[in-house]
Amino acid sequence: MSDSNKLIRWGYLPDEILTHIFTFLPIKSIIICTSVSKTWKSLIQNPTFISTHLHHSHTKSQNLFLLLNISRNDREVYALHKEDDDPDFTEYTSFESPFHAPAPGFHEVVGTCNGLLCLSYDHANDIFLWNPCVRKFLQLPYPDVTVDTHGVSCTSFGFGFDPKTNDYKVVRILSIMGSPSDFVKSRPVVEVYSLSTGEWRMLSASASLPPVCAKISHRPPAFANGALHWIAVTNDKKRFVLVFDLGDEVFRQILLPELPSYTGKMMWTRVSVYGNSIAGFQRRVETGQINIWVMKEYGVASSWTKFSHQCPTLGMPSPCPVGFRRNGEVILLNIGLELVSWNPDSQNIKNLEINGYFDTFCGSYVESLFLFDKATKGVVTY
Repeated sequence: MSDSNKLIRWGYLPDEILTHIFTFLPIKSIIICTSVSKTWKSLIQNPTFISTHLHHSHTKSQNLFLLLNISRNDREVYALHKEDDDPDFTEYTSFESPFHAPAPGFHEVVGTCNGLLCLSYDHANDIFLWNPCVRKFLQLPYPDVTVDTHGVSCTSFGFGFDPKTNDYKVVRILSIMGSPSDFVKSRPVVEVYSLSTGEWRMLSASASLPPVCAKISHRPPAFANGALHWIAVTNDKKRFVLVFDLGDEVFRQILLPELPSYTGKMMWTRVSVYGNSIAGFQRRVETGQINIWVMKEYGVASSWTKFSHQCPTLGMPSPCPVGFRRNGEVILLNIGLELVSWNPDSQNIKNLEINGYFDTFCGSYVESLFLFDKATKGVVTY
């Protein structure tokens, strides 16, 4: 029987059986199915089915990918790589950016969650939510807090999903800068964008705001366990993990390991997702040596554990950690802006033969049918 006849025969199946079959299909096949009939399209674009399909994808390892934003022929490309049972790190598919960033830069990946990417350009106010699988994106409205209203600041964004309200949120933190001797002069200003309302709002309750501090890296925060995580620093140079819970919308702190005096000037630089927990990166100021610490039990400061080995130098003063693979290997950027995979246990290094750049993002990704159907305006289909 031809494929077309098979599809016609499927059209007579009960809706319950059809949706069950659709759940197990790859995203590309499901999107093709939306063109078969109005009934199929209605079933597939039903929010309940979209949620069911996403849950199924999360539970099946073959549907989980590693996302890299890379440079390819001077184009901004987002590549998906299957990890399980694929030692060669084969590219599964890729998406060219639908945005045209002003030369010479690319967009920064603020974060990825449930198939959505949050992007910004040059840490500015142009912020997008993008689902490359369904070829739709949403440009967020401009935030209310600006240089004119609050003065010079250091801005950071975060993105994640709040399961308590079934809502996606973008968080914008502005550290208001002071004098060189007192570089942070007040508590950060915090704005939260909710996809369900389509609006920004400023956190005002003092109990919800972070302490007087500044985040210390332009790298995006780690989204784990329903919360965003940054490395932050106080005026007396103490560094800690600043945590923002997307459900309760309150900040808390996670202490970092105390470093012995003989370690020299080891500085905490960034935090990354590690399985169901987080990991922190340190860099020695004098030599560029990098150490990695993993929080074995999330939220328990005493569970910080140092990797038994230091990152290889890769022929450069300071190799740049990009993120972790699901098998625990570390993806690093070497001196030629090539991505390599380093196994801390065996010390093996594999060149992935992928060209990155200084803001290359690495994170887990699952394909999604999310349609931005709750957004009232600003959704673009390309």
